[in-house]
Amino acid sequence: MSARGADAENLAAAFLERAGLKLVERNYRCRFGEIDLIARDGATLVFVEVRMRSSERFGGAAASITAAKQAKLLRTARHYLADMARAPECRFDALLVNGTSNAIEWLKNALAE
Repeated sequence: MSARGADAENLAAAFLERAGLKLVERNYRCRFGEIDLIARDGATLVFVEVRMRSSERFGGAAASITAAKQAKLLRTARHYLADMARAPECRFDALLVNGTSNAIEWLKNALAE
């Protein structure tokens, strides 16, 4: 991961903690892909994709979460949940970091299964 990517994830993790979420895991990896952050929002398990873009020229950070990326996130989340006796309520959020200002846009329920 690049230094900029790590910086974006650190900003995102701090942002979520300030919002009251509890981080469970960072950079969960399996054969299907990677989930940047996993957190708890009360009883809900939140899978978080962090995207940083310095420019909106090619659609910005949100546009970079393609259908293929969404499918990888869903497969990876299913892998993470497979070891749990009972899967909790889950959601997928995206944190979009502006690479110039470090402003964060939080998209709750950014993906639906």
